[in-house]
Amino acid sequence: MQKIVLLGLAGALGSLARYGLAGLVQRAAPGSFPLGTFIVNVLGCLAFGFVWGVCENRISLHPDLRVVLLTGFMGAFTTFSTFTFESLGLMETGQWLAFALYAGGQLLLGLALLWLGLGTGRLV
Repeated sequence: MQKIVLLGLAGALGSLARYGLAGLVQRAAPGSFPLGTFIVNVLGCLAFGFVWGVCENRISLHPDLRVVLLTGFMGAFTTFSTFTFESLGLMETGQWLAFALYAGGQLLLGLALLWLGLGTGRLV
């Protein structure tokens, strides 16, 4: 039961962090390109990779704590549903270049930053 409560709290914190950071970025760079979600998702990949890399060889986290961090906080921090919704919005309005940059950029940059975070975490 304690793991479920911690998972819920971590999820709440992750969603609040996503909401705050995405809003901050979007206000700083207004326009139709959903930069806030983009930044949150790629930073989430970096952080996920880093935590995974640190836990892999350096720090022995209890499996429940790893679930709380990666599934609870990081799962709520990044958001695939918002990504797909905003991608569809760009497509429906004919913003094909913005769509390609948004969708392709998150995939490629997300993979690259996950790899970077994992490698960095392994070095710590």
